[in-house]
Amino acid sequence: MTTILSIQSHVAYGHVGNSASVFPMQRLGVEVWPVNTVNFSNHTGYGAWRGPLMDPADVADVITGIGEREAFGDIDAVISGYQGGEGIGATILEAVAQVKAANPEAIYACDPVMGNETSGCFVHESIPVLLREKVVPHADLITPNQFELGYLTGTEPHSLEETLASVDAARAMGPSTALVTSVLRPDRPEGTIEMLACHHDEAWIVRTPHLPLKANGSGDVTAALFTSHWLRTRSLQESLGATVSAVFDLLELTLDSGKRELQLVQAQESYAHPRMQFEVTRVR
Repeated sequence: MTTILSIQSHVAYGHVGNSASVFPMQRLGVEVWPVNTVNFSNHTGYGAWRGPLMDPADVADVITGIGEREAFGDIDAVISGYQGGEGIGATILEAVAQVKAANPEAIYACDPVMGNETSGCFVHESIPVLLREKVVPHADLITPNQFELGYLTGTEPHSLEETLASVDAARAMGPSTALVTSVLRPDRPEGTIEMLACHHDEAWIVRTPHLPLKANGSGDVTAALFTSHWLRTRSLQESLGATVSAVFDLLELTLDSGKRELQLVQAQESYAHPRMQFEVTRVR
């Protein structure tokens, strides 16, 4: 059974961080060990929230306890999402090092959360530096959106060729695999959006309708599903197709519901049995 250590935020109300990613992975049959970096009432997009930001030492203590169960060797991947500062970044990297020492085949999947095309960079100015210089070089798989890819590499990818070149620049930093979400190349058909997956010299892209929806946590679900499928299949085409199918159905269900929060539980069949309704095309 695939086992993933997921070091992310947690909210009681709604679905972001571990609250978004754990259940879809479990629905796929993945064993998930969540370690929470915050314990908030709700995500910060509401403008008000309650609950503690976990001290990096407390997060490290939880991870140490897992190690004391001699369980690091069972872990196939470590996943991280939003990183609020250098302290938690160092804690995550130490966990990755410990897991890889116990299981050299384990991977580190990093979602380098920094911002998006609409909002720009919404994290502290130190975070992109932390990700670029210390975190991403240790990652095996990264899952940025197109904006974050550019921010990470100091490029401005727009066309497919520019985006592929930016992926190559990111891979030169350390990761062998990249999933690029929210690809908005100028020559795409109106009302569509794309997702691109690359590994070494291989690259695949898939296009879907662009749903008029801002859904906090959708990136966390996307990273979790792609990592899970990639660990199982090592097929870019299959992993990308299954991930896009499930995430699209989740977003469409959420849009139809009229609710702000992801309809994560209601969409559970889409994770376990993705419809594979979109064509996945090789571009390199």
